[in-house]
Amino acid sequence: MSQSTTLPHRAPQAPPEVREPAHAPVAHVVRGGIVEGVHHGSVVVLAADGSVAFQTGDIEAAFYPRSALKPVQAVGLLRAGLPPLDDEALALVAASHSGEERHLATARRILATAGLAEDDLRNVPDLPYGSAVRDEWIGRGLGPTRLAQNCSGKHAAMLLTARTRGWRLADYLDPEHPLQVEIAAAVEDLTGQGIARVTVDGCGAPLFAVSLHGLTRAAARLATAAPGTDEGRIAHAMREHPKMVSGSGRDVARLVRAVPGLLAKDGFEGVQIAALPDGRAVGVKIADGADRARMPVTAAALARCGIDPEVLAPFAATPVIGGGAPVGALRAAGALAPPAADDRPTPS
Repeated sequence: MSQSTTLPHRAPQAPPEVREPAHAPVAHVVRGGIVEGVHHGSVVVLAADGSVAFQTGDIEAAFYPRSALKPVQAVGLLRAGLPPLDDEALALVAASHSGEERHLATARRILATAGLAEDDLRNVPDLPYGSAVRDEWIGRGLGPTRLAQNCSGKHAAMLLTARTRGWRLADYLDPEHPLQVEIAAAVEDLTGQGIARVTVDGCGAPLFAVSLHGLTRAAARLATAAPGTDEGRIAHAMREHPKMVSGSGRDVARLVRAVPGLLAKDGFEGVQIAALPDGRAVGVKIADGADRARMPVTAAALARCGIDPEVLAPFAATPVIGGGAPVGALRAAGALAPPAADDRPTPS
């Protein structure tokens, strides 16, 4: 078994309530000076001491973190006995990768360590997630594969852990499998709360419902973890290899490079976590799952952590295009609105 965190494992609080979240407006789509669309969502900003410095929407309702939970699941795999991997491979374990060749090669390498191959994976076959890689893949006449699917690194590590522990391989995705029980225990420990519901994620793995507050608390615990602990190993790998966690050109990789020490992970349905080494952290959930609102809202939340607005400027707004030219912008709104936000297009 790998070295575990030096922090004591705390008994989790009660699971978050399953209810319709009371989301709030978090982003406006402005075209020609008129609000054309409104994205609702929930946002939490944690101070370095773990207290809630800012919140809007409903940060305590149960929700599914989707792939933003992968860093926590990766810690669970280390606690369950995942054998030593280099930092690139560990980053892929926590990844929603683009399907680039380096991603596929690393997933194959993890499988080979277990004496296994792609056919042993039980994730759903898919085309590469990265748009450029997907287009090139289709151009070569290739179809969906388990290795190309964006969660293949996590699944390869699950198989390697199960093989190492002598557990069954064929049903490693069963929520009652010892592997998934260990991962669930890590989720409860790091979020500090019980799991409200268990369902199936898009890739086929168990998905655990927690609150946005709990998810963000877990991100802060990883970001502040001591080197050599399970949490610290995952955080270090993700910071050092953001393109393994996502892919070339992806906004999360660019954000990690722009903000020193940042730990960040996105998830489907408009989820984002980001945390700094001193414990400041943000969690974002866009209610309608729109990915276009995720990064501008995240940038506004990080600004409340004291990050330099100039550093965040490339992430703070998305142009709204009309006739091939910018005619407005999508940016944070409501309680998150930056001072004197101006969505008007720049005069030509």
